[in-house]
Amino acid sequence: MPSDPPSTAAPPGGVREVLADAVTALGGQERAGQVAMAEAVAAAMESGEHLLVQAGTGTGKSLGYLVPALLQDRRVVVATATLALQHQLVERDIPRLVSAVGDRLDTSYAVLKGRSNYACLHRIREGVPDDQGTLVDVPTGSMAEKVLELRAWAEEEAEGKGSGERDNAPRHTDREWRQVSVSHRECLGAAKCPFGQECFAELAREKAQRSHLIVTNHSLLAIDAIEGVPMIPDYDVVVIDEAHELTARVTQAATDELSVADVERAARRAIRQLPESTTGDPGGDLASAADALADAVAATAEGRLDTLSDQLAAALALVRDSARAVLSAWPRESSDSAADAGRTQAKGMVQDVFTTAERMAARSEADVLWLSEARDRIPARLHVAPLQVWGQVRDKLLTDKTVVFTSATLMLGGDFSSVATSVGLKPAERVVESGPVAASPDDDGVLPWRGLDVGSPFDYGQQAILYVARHLPPPGRDGLGPAQLDEICELVDALEGRTLGLFSSRRAAEQAAEVVRTRLPHLTTLAQGDAQLPELARQFVEDPHTCLFGTLSLWQGLDVPGETCQLVLIDRIPFPRPDDPLMSARQRAADRAGGNGFMQVAATHAALLLAQGAGRLIRTTSDRGVVAVLDPRLATARYGGFLKASLPPMWTTTDPAVVRKALARLAAG
Repeated sequence: MPSDPPSTAAPPGGVREVLADAVTALGGQERAGQVAMAEAVAAAMESGEHLLVQAGTGTGKSLGYLVPALLQDRRVVVATATLALQHQLVERDIPRLVSAVGDRLDTSYAVLKGRSNYACLHRIREGVPDDQGTLVDVPTGSMAEKVLELRAWAEEEAEGKGSGERDNAPRHTDREWRQVSVSHRECLGAAKCPFGQECFAELAREKAQRSHLIVTNHSLLAIDAIEGVPMIPDYDVVVIDEAHELTARVTQAATDELSVADVERAARRAIRQLPESTTGDPGGDLASAADALADAVAATAEGRLDTLSDQLAAALALVRDSARAVLSAWPRESSDSAADAGRTQAKGMVQDVFTTAERMAARSEADVLWLSEARDRIPARLHVAPLQVWGQVRDKLLTDKTVVFTSATLMLGGDFSSVATSVGLKPAERVVESGPVAASPDDDGVLPWRGLDVGSPFDYGQQAILYVARHLPPPGRDGLGPAQLDEICELVDALEGRTLGLFSSRRAAEQAAEVVRTRLPHLTTLAQGDAQLPELARQFVEDPHTCLFGTLSLWQGLDVPGETCQLVLIDRIPFPRPDDPLMSARQRAADRAGGNGFMQVAATHAALLLAQGAGRLIRTTSDRGVVAVLDPRLATARYGGFLKASLPPMWTTTDPAVVRKALARLAAG
């Protein structure tokens, strides 16, 4: 059964009416899927049941959860995965909704991000600690001009009561932004900072405390709910949009890294900042531990580390113990003592080294440890990540809060089970019958949930063709072969451009772009990396005789409705790489638990990306086009049915002549 009837718990009065008023005020039309979603979300918020609701592109899912959220008498948190959706909510959807219905509801809202996303006035006005921990007032070097520009912008934001958010700043790099921001460990704290009353991060937190609706991101939600670091004011209900991304974002938030350079830098700061009266030389001991770690890393092969060599285990223990000794050597500060930015940053760096080294040295079966290779002037790094996150999500989030998960892609293989399991909900807990709720969150730890597919306003059977190039050889390890390149050129030529190419690697995207440029010089062919993504997207939209080829960020982050994109090329089924340390560990763990690791991990990962990639094609009711998958395994392999069931219900063919004729008709207009 693909979806369940809404709970009989009565939705709060007025959901349908308020939604209708909002849609009318915004110049839209009623959509059955949006109404069904809004009523189901309202029912879930009232009953305490969790809800997974798949809402296809064009449903208007933002209004579908914002209206019931505003009707709640409790604070509601909305967490998104991408900045693009966060901007859409804050800059378009919520303000328009507020103007439409604001006279009837508490429409106060706020945006909340991690501290490093806001400019730090102390760092800007007092200077940045150099590599020795001394405050340097004037930046030098190639980035000095940009840092001064960012400082001037931040002062204008402070004077004009702006947000000081990174997203509103002049264009900059990560390295430049670090000169005007701090992490939560580096922060002096509002009580000790001379600029605490003006602090952008503190003002954002105070606004959130006064607001009915808080918009944040998956990572901050994970830190608050799962890591237990209080970041968000008290709330009982959370809507997780782009919920297909949640597991990856929670994993990312719970992943730690450690390099030799990290330990060396922390040691230098410690040596500079420790009191002269310190017994022994804990800073020097930490520097020696860095040398031991360097030797151990050099003797370790890259990849997943199922067991630690004696040398690496000893080096991590030495780093851990040396960092602990440094932290113990710092005198305890009284609450009224003056804050010192250099000392605070040094302690924060050593604390990070200690925490990560301690976790790695523990070698918990709940963690996966691996060593990445050095590349592009980035040194080799040790990484540690959780083997799974569903347990933490279930225990720390789902047990205490009511959660609504929503996305255009929640049903993989035609069912909610894969995504539900990945976020900590058990298939046996699903409420599938209409009538009273069968169980409550208090019944022996049972967490009842419902799944609802509200469909899409698009007629995929009429608007889109799924073409699987069954006649091609299976993809090899050495990039695109001659047959795949010929197929790409023939498809692109038939449509005269208008092609978005989604490739499994940067190498494949560049290879395809080069061949198309050579064989079809009358078309414009762009490859990811030729310019920044916004500039590439602009060029792609402006000229219909253009192709844009790229990798993962294009699979999920590009929205180009209309004739710009009428062919989406996918070079191969996007399985995770066999040597991916975390995915391979998760697949092995599923096998050992008696499951099918390939289907539970690799095929689910591929199904999600395929659905996201195919979703780039049809963005409005007037769009037409073809999704062409150049991997014959989608038609021939046993798992192909699972993957195809995860895609929109497009008309399907394996006949190359049929699809070329269809593309030619599209080109003729």
